[in-house]
Amino acid sequence: MKGLIKIALYQLTLPGPPVSNKTFTTSSPASIQFADKKGRVVSLAELKGKLVFVNFWTTWCPPCLAEMPSINNLRKNFSDDNKIEFLMGDMDSDLVKSDKFMLRKDYDLDVYRPASQIPAELYTGILPTTLVFDTKDQLIFRHEGAADYSNKEFVAFLKENAM
Repeated sequence: MKGLIKIALYQLTLPGPPVSNKTFTTSSPASIQFADKKGRVVSLAELKGKLVFVNFWTTWCPPCLAEMPSINNLRKNFSDDNKIEFLMGDMDSDLVKSDKFMLRKDYDLDVYRPASQIPAELYTGILPTTLVFDTKDQLIFRHEGAADYSNKEFVAFLKENAM
């Protein structure tokens, strides 16, 4: 019960994520790989040409759980857009538990575990952390902490960069 109250309080105070037209300098993000529960590996290199939204999270993290409905709403907003890919990176690597969570909450988000090293300039261990890579594999957004990703400004940012 105490955890549910924390999550509800986080949801009431979630800010919109700060967006800008900044491109970040990172080591080869194309080599980053994720695996799904069937062991299928996906690399950012394979997704070149698409906008890629990556969220690092766990089922025990209240801020992660607080922002999850907004990420699910964002995903729904782009459900017919094959130019945008959503990767939910389970940092516990417990895909069975994470999939059960997604099913129980009726979220349409695919869960993966990291299958390669994640460069420290992308993920420092802070949960949640969200990244967006443009169609040329350039990091264009990085945010540590919870946010409301379904807000109009962020949706417009994704639409603008998906072209």
